Amino acid sequence: MTYRYRTNGTCSSLIDFEIDNDNKVHNVKFTSGCNGNLKGISAIIEGMDAEAVIERLEGITCGFKRTSCPDQLAKALRQALNEK
Repeated sequence: MTYRYRTNGTCSSLIDFEIDNDNKVHNVKFTSGCNGNLKGISAIIEGMDAEAVIERLEGITCGFKRTSCPDQLAKALRQALNEK
């Protein structure tokens, strides 16, 4: 299933992604933000279990911000799993 998450508190404004029937993450795309870093994160987590991604990324901060693009992705994945 395809999901879209509007981020809060980050340079990236949207995260689009898919979670398959086995809860694997696919096709993560960030709108805005640090392009190279976000492409790297997307490539690294491609095909990973959504819960494993959440465990690794949840709580990561960016500078003085209380969140980050990886943290927002973890929030997006958690919300998507709760909606399934």
